[in-house]
Amino acid sequence: MKEIMKLNRTTIFISISSLALIIVLIIQVNWILQSAKIKEEIFNEKANMVLSKTADVLSLDEQACRNLDDEVGGNEIRKTDSLFTNYMNYYDLNLKYAFEVKKTDGDNQATGETKKNNVYKKRLDEAVSKNGLELNLLLPKKRQFILEEMGTMFITSVILILVVLIMFWRTILLLIKEKKISEHTTDFLNNMTHEFKTPLTNIALSGKMLIKESNLKLEDKIKHYSTIILEENEKLRMQVEQVLSMTALERGEIPLHKTELDFHELIHDAVKHISIQIENKHGMLEELLEASNFVVMGDQTHLTNALRNLIDNSLKYSLEKPEISIHSWNEGDKLYVSIADKGIGIDKEFHGKVFDKFFRVPTGNLHDVKGFGLGLAYIKKIIQLHDGTIELRSEKGKGTSFIISIPYA
Repeated sequence: MKEIMKLNRTTIFISISSLALIIVLIIQVNWILQSAKIKEEIFNEKANMVLSKTADVLSLDEQACRNLDDEVGGNEIRKTDSLFTNYMNYYDLNLKYAFEVKKTDGDNQATGETKKNNVYKKRLDEAVSKNGLELNLLLPKKRQFILEEMGTMFITSVILILVVLIMFWRTILLLIKEKKISEHTTDFLNNMTHEFKTPLTNIALSGKMLIKESNLKLEDKIKHYSTIILEENEKLRMQVEQVLSMTALERGEIPLHKTELDFHELIHDAVKHISIQIENKHGMLEELLEASNFVVMGDQTHLTNALRNLIDNSLKYSLEKPEISIHSWNEGDKLYVSIADKGIGIDKEFHGKVFDKFFRVPTGNLHDVKGFGLGLAYIKKIIQLHDGTIELRSEKGKGTSFIISIPYA
């Protein structure tokens, strides 16, 4: 229930933040559009003022209007062009323009100003023209001029929007990542508590039994309880060592002492360490060591621990009688070692996560599988420090195999 509440809180936070950001972006885009509209209105007003001023000056010159009306006004055309140039500069409209003087039907609408797209029109005073004249101002690069005018503002707004989107996305990713780390840390602490609790309980019970039966000189029982204490103490030591080693490796605090190693010998040592557990489960372990070149440069302790962990995983995730096989071969300039089992397998959806620190594959009804979720992360780190690779091949219900490759010495 608590996990659902946490998930809901996170989902609600992300949803509200996303909605707020969308609203801000809509406001920003609307502001840009409104600014463009205002710029266009100001432009239209200036263009109409240029047209109106020019028309007013021409209307005061009756002879010029008559010459234009009779289409004999070459000087008047130059005069009109000069007027447009003057007023365009005055109103700071620095763009190319064109104009034309057209005759209109005398019965048409009264003198006035109109605009359509990039064309601005104004009727001249009919008192100075027989048929009535219309003065047209054409501004073909109007849209480009407006965009250039608001260019800095527009570019700045777009950059800010992109920055906000990127920062928001990064924040959400970090939030999700932190949430996962928090969940993994909680799981790790819970697992660690259970892992430490069992050996400590066994040590305490064995100690009590030794005290209770100390007056009885039963050497077999004393030896039995002492063995339990030593075994459980070794388990605790290994668990603490695993946690500390993983932390130290990530910080680069544990230097590797590399020497020439017989990798087949390391495999034999690892198998010997775990053979009793396999026998107790009536299992079978097959060694098929076919590599002719099996000498590598490596740290004996860490490579042995890595092999033990892989074999231990095969044992833990095998149902009933475990069947484990270890195979080695040469390929290119590397030694390859495969550790395979016929256990419960791993779903494909978890293949990309198994090497993550603290991650443990869900095991369904298999409740007796223990661990911190550090084993595979530790193994991958060790193999990488030896310039090698580790690959997972697994299918749910059909078993798992890990393939290690390490360069020759």
